[in-house]
Amino acid sequence: MMAAERPSISVVMPAFRAEALLPRVLAPLMAMQARGEVSEVIVVDDRSPDATAEVARRLGARVLTTPQNGGPGLARNLAAEHATGEILWFVDSDVIAWEDGAAKLRHAFADPAVAAVFGSYDDTPDGAPWFSRYKNLMHRFYHQKASRDAHTFWAGCGAVRRDVFLRIGGFDVETYRVPSIEDIELGYRIRRAGGRIVLDPTLHGKHLKVWTPRNAIHTDIFRRALPWSRLMIAREGIANDLNTSHGEKLKAAVAGLLILSILALPFRLSLWPLTLALVALAVALNRDFAAFLWRNGGLAFAARALAYHQLYYVYSAAAFVWCLFEYHVLGIRNRLHVP
Repeated sequence: MMAAERPSISVVMPAFRAEALLPRVLAPLMAMQARGEVSEVIVVDDRSPDATAEVARRLGARVLTTPQNGGPGLARNLAAEHATGEILWFVDSDVIAWEDGAAKLRHAFADPAVAAVFGSYDDTPDGAPWFSRYKNLMHRFYHQKASRDAHTFWAGCGAVRRDVFLRIGGFDVETYRVPSIEDIELGYRIRRAGGRIVLDPTLHGKHLKVWTPRNAIHTDIFRRALPWSRLMIAREGIANDLNTSHGEKLKAAVAGLLILSILALPFRLSLWPLTLALVALAVALNRDFAAFLWRNGGLAFAARALAYHQLYYVYSAAAFVWCLFEYHVLGIRNRLHVP
């Protein structure tokens, strides 16, 4: 392969309080560097109060430090300014990239029209509680079945050409001052600039995050659903892909009716045939996801996860409806900032 067909890759890992995770997440990346598959591995310490920077340096990574604690977007922007590679490969500090990641990226970026590439979590997430497995497997399911010609971007395990990234201004750290949808918004700007974004379902990472219902609901609503809905309504439009596809909207509507019927049952028991019918319809509409959960965790896990998934549909859809209300009725047109 000609050298021109093998763009150099800089791995960029924003890190905050990550000292316990770094030995696992850096191991495959440092091995890629040793084999000459990536040019450098940059860990950007976001002013961690622990030994994140020292551990990263001891493991062989190049370490940068943010001028102030500013979140992963700011850390990635800083690394982009100092990186030597033509490709910036973003890997989160709680994601273990698979050993073939660099090869997958080089293959994808051999097409000069491709500006960015991202993958998905693998099917063996590290979190032991059932809820963590559900959340990480849900992410994998949507990315595995989504269009390969993507409209957004994911920075958990995704890469972008450095010249494109710098030209469009990197991550928007003014609007998204905390980890939110800054990668999704970056993807929209890459597309507007004429770049193609590819979702490669074989570009894998293992997620180490442990989810609980409490932190998941807060993240889903305040860091995902609300800012993403506001961005789509105010600026980007709603793409028929991933969580916003027409099929997902139908599933959300059925989930809403199902939960309403369950809440109404104590007051009108005669509604039970409707509730059972809605349960059957919800299972039928989610049959692919249910089968995926069953294959990866068994029947009890699938039933538990699918039941919670109906609640996920309801609060996500409610957030979107609220954003429509504030935009069209209240006239709030510029509420994109995430504090």
